[in-house]
Amino acid sequence: QVQLVESGGGLVQPGGSLRLSCAVSGSISSINAAGWYRQTPGKQRELVAYKTSGGTTNYPDSVKGRFTISIDNAKNTVYLQMNSLKPEDTAVYYCNARILVDNIYYNNWGQGTQVTVSS
Repeated sequence: QVQLVESGGGLVQPGGSLRLSCAVSGSISSINAAGWYRQTPGKQRELVAYKTSGGTTNYPDSVKGRFTISIDNAKNTVYLQMNSLKPEDTAVYYCNARILVDNIYYNNWGQGTQVTVSS
């Protein structure tokens, strides 16, 4: 069974950095694409970073130039490097991945990790 487990969240001061990790467990062939999303209470989940195995990326203007997503297929892990963090980046961050297992693609979500940006 494939599972995604996020880590790396926590409390950081404005202007600081965090790196989130999303480890994919199970017998997989590859991570075909991955995205990071965030959600605050009462709001819809929003995309903050997306990347395909071919290198295509997508970032909303709110994080462009500050956030970077990467996929390490050797470690079955997806990362989100977040720099110059702002209080409005505070949210629960979720990892999503399109995973190839025995020639079948699956779409999985992690359980989320809290990021709080505050002085």
